[in-house]
Amino acid sequence: MTREHPEALESPHLAGLPGIRHAFFTRRGGVSEGIYAALNGGLGSNDAPDHVGENRRRMSRHLDVPADALVSLYQVHSPDVVVVEGPIALADRPKADGMVTRVPGLALGIATADCGPILFADPENRVVGAAHAGWKGALGGVIDRTLAAMEGLGAARDRIVAVLGPTIAQTSYEVGPDFIARFRADAPGFERFLGPGAREAHAQFDLPGFILARLAQAGVTRASDLGCCTYADPDRFYSYRRTTHRGEGDYGRLISAIALSP
Repeated sequence: MTREHPEALESPHLAGLPGIRHAFFTRRGGVSEGIYAALNGGLGSNDAPDHVGENRRRMSRHLDVPADALVSLYQVHSPDVVVVEGPIALADRPKADGMVTRVPGLALGIATADCGPILFADPENRVVGAAHAGWKGALGGVIDRTLAAMEGLGAARDRIVAVLGPTIAQTSYEVGPDFIARFRADAPGFERFLGPGAREAHAQFDLPGFILARLAQAGVTRASDLGCCTYADPDRFYSYRRTTHRGEGDYGRLISAIALSP
């Protein structure tokens, strides 16, 4: 039997802000079955569409927005960011990995299953944003572009609060020689996020630490991390890497969302 209400984590750094609603949804409290159990919000998964639809309706109700106001992107690990001014039909999702709005009642929902979901808010100027940050996105500029897009809507960078939701932790993220070489070449000065590996020529990559460092580099002084590892907690979180290690055919997606109250 499934729970009727979705389980959602909140950050104390966002929960206390006036006029801001947010949720880092776990996998608990939905209707999906099997490997997708239970609160799969992934539009790109092979789960039954009606199950995903019901799960997303439950998330919308939790956030107190209409079902069509939970906006999602066609995420492609890019630095691209869009300004959202109203509901977007699922078939018309733009290919991007960040979005911002100043329209009340719209929930910006990022889908992840190991990558970093970042929620942004400037409560004084009433602008919010959300970004999907894997290592490619964090390196490629999705954080900077999301902040710039928020500023374009009137936000002040020194007033923005950013919170990183459930993300694969360093202890669970082994990388090989090709990744190490590319990261050292493309991200000089950030080699400290490559820790010693258990196997020769491998390393443990600290994705949450790297994302927080990129936020700090971008001038965000109020950034924090929920500290939840997607890989290590299968009861609460989906994980692409864990699914791969288990040889499963597909995986669910977590939704992290933020909205301005009307």
